[in-house]
Amino acid sequence: MQAPDITSTGLWHKEHELLCDAVREAGELALRMSRAGVEAWDKTDGTPVSDADLAVDQLLAARLQAATPDFGWLSEEIGREEGTQQKPNVWVADPIDGTSAYLGGSDHWCVGACLLSQGRPVAAAAFAPAQDRFYEAILGAGARLNGTTMRASGKSKLDGSSFVAHKSAISQSKWKSPVPQINCAMTTSLILRHCVVAAGEYDGAIAFGKKHDWDLAPGDLIVHEAGGGTLDLDGKRFIYNRSNTRQNGFMAGSKALLDEISERLHTVAG
Repeated sequence: MQAPDITSTGLWHKEHELLCDAVREAGELALRMSRAGVEAWDKTDGTPVSDADLAVDQLLAARLQAATPDFGWLSEEIGREEGTQQKPNVWVADPIDGTSAYLGGSDHWCVGACLLSQGRPVAAAAFAPAQDRFYEAILGAGARLNGTTMRASGKSKLDGSSFVAHKSAISQSKWKSPVPQINCAMTTSLILRHCVVAAGEYDGAIAFGKKHDWDLAPGDLIVHEAGGGTLDLDGKRFIYNRSNTRQNGFMAGSKALLDEISERLHTVAG
């Protein structure tokens, strides 16, 4: 059977509604658990995880997989289910993106998930319940924050722009001279970095180092549907659900900003 044209509007609305309901429920669960107190420990890679991460991941998997048993599954805590790489449609989830912020009592965390078709996101949702912000997008139908359409800033020049990025992102070692004059603010959640760019609150975002599909795929669609774009640090469009789920950093912003970043980066090595 011929695969559907994923660029067609009108597709994925049922799945998008399912996704939004599941992400909202998962975010409410995470917020309740945070207020009640959670147990946390370090994973083998040294990053923090909590019983809330696991509970949220399990809730998302239960809600989404029950309704779409033929779809694959990839998430930070559950991992990739057997056979997922061969499936055209795959759910991707980061149960709590920004776990360190979550554990520290900050509101800079979210529950994020998306549906991939043929390696690209077609429906996405991210809920930051401590901020009462719900971001969503569907391919060809725009991006919304709490029901209101979002538009990225469209800033065309790197110098003088505002970025959500770690301050090390503007170190001399990463850029050809002169180093761009950008104003940086930071949030630990990679998905929220995409979302605030989509909302036009920042002109762009950039992160160095290896990232995973679940860190990037939900925000990727949200930025694109708000009129911006995302690329890896090699200047390539992301393809997800490959054999290796690691990606080479990311940059987000207008096409003009992405072109300038690609030209001015000293190195694209993660």
